[in-house]
Amino acid sequence: MSGDAVVAESLGRRYGQFWALRECTFTLPAGSITALVGPNGAGKTTLLNMLVGLLPASTGRLDVFGSPVSSHPEFLAQVGYLAQNCPLYRDYTVADLLHFGRAMNPGWDDDVARRRLERADVPLNRRAGKLSGGQEAQVGLALAVAKQPRLLVLDEPLAALDPLARREFLQSLMDSATAAGMTVVLSSHLIGELERVCDHLIVIRGGQIRLAGDLDTIREQHRWVDTARHATRFPRDVRVISRSQQGRHVRALVRTSTPLLDPELIVSPPGLEELVLAYLDSPDLATADRARLVGHRG
Repeated sequence: MSGDAVVAESLGRRYGQFWALRECTFTLPAGSITALVGPNGAGKTTLLNMLVGLLPASTGRLDVFGSPVSSHPEFLAQVGYLAQNCPLYRDYTVADLLHFGRAMNPGWDDDVARRRLERADVPLNRRAGKLSGGQEAQVGLALAVAKQPRLLVLDEPLAALDPLARREFLQSLMDSATAAGMTVVLSSHLIGELERVCDHLIVIRGGQIRLAGDLDTIREQHRWVDTARHATRFPRDVRVISRSQQGRHVRALVRTSTPLLDPELIVSPPGLEELVLAYLDSPDLATADRARLVGHRG
């Protein structure tokens, strides 16, 4: 599968004078699995709701599979959404929920849902209100996947799961996405878990995109730089994302597409979690980008 599944350009969502999202621009390839990461209140749920047509944009453009997002049935048939609290009809049995899904979705694949629930050891005759947190998440995923959406959106699906259940859930998600060629976007605070299954990343803070792109490319472009020099000036194409200093020792996270060949620099790759935290901790990346003199206090 080729092409872009999602294209956002200068996307914004405003509530009165408050901007929940502003000037968000990114693209997601078809078939990708994207981690959406940011602190509480960053705008993650707002963005996910806009992706599935639950909220309109105030400004900008948002296309899914080449067409503007809308609330029309033709568009809604292409997207699946699992909200953060995994809402299920509590008095329905799992079998009732499957019957309801089959009646509401013309593209429903009942075999997919039943096989997934069988592998997760979820009893079909149990009421949703009596399921464990892990079982609820597996039922929610089974319902979303059985719809056979082209785009699957998951809001904090791992929040209520223990480590074993998280691993099983993510494996199920990856298997489903691969088998059906789905594009997946999921938000979570558990960066280490997402690293195993996601190939794209969006970091958001304060309603604005701080970092977005292919995960392998992002890793290749970022480096920790350690030096004993009080001040180190980088070439113009090197962006300084964060920096700290203890005595004469300076440490900086930089982004560059060219090698750093200065023999006085100790260069090492960052972990994904520390990379994300550096972007979230930086109060003003525009200022950080201009400050190419690491260790400079002005």
